Amino acid sequence: MQRSAAWLRGTEAGFSYLMVMMVVTLMGLLMTSAAKQWKTMVQRELEMDLLVKGMEIQAALALYSATAKAGRVMPGEIYPQTLAELTRPPKPFLRKVYLDPVGHGEWELVRAPAGGIMGVRSKSKLRPIKQNNFPLVVRHFQGKSTHYDWVFQHPNPSQGGMFGATIPSGAGPGRGPVVN
Repeated sequence: MQRSAAWLRGTEAGFSYLMVMMVVTLMGLLMTSAAKQWKTMVQRELEMDLLVKGMEIQAALALYSATAKAGRVMPGEIYPQTLAELTRPPKPFLRKVYLDPVGHGEWELVRAPAGGIMGVRSKSKLRPIKQNNFPLVVRHFQGKSTHYDWVFQHPNPSQGGMFGATIPSGAGPGRGPVVN
């Protein structure tokens, strides 16, 4: 009788160990799934922040150019030399110089052929989650394969000729914007 009780306890201990291992495995799978969902949620928020900040910079560039050209007939656009110029009084066009939320640092600057900053883009080469249903001013982002392809510039391809956008002087076939 003693022997069978000891044998029975030994098999129960093995069963308990097996149950603990199954619970640990299940918890690991659930944590992996939760981590993937969390990563997707964070990327969606960063993309939204990228769109908001990029469109704000794009609008500031358009206002800067319109204000600089006010009352003057000039071909092309006038661009700031730095993003910090957009924040200076007496009429700041941008509240502050934002950092790239997806690239985690400075924006890559898109330089106009005639000089100045005509736009910004993220340095991130990640594939965006958002692929369609963009706001009108950036609808040209639809189907782009990376965040790097999202260029916030003035004039922008989505506007076409709606707002009197002109091609920067010196631009033409084979002489597009210069990227820094």
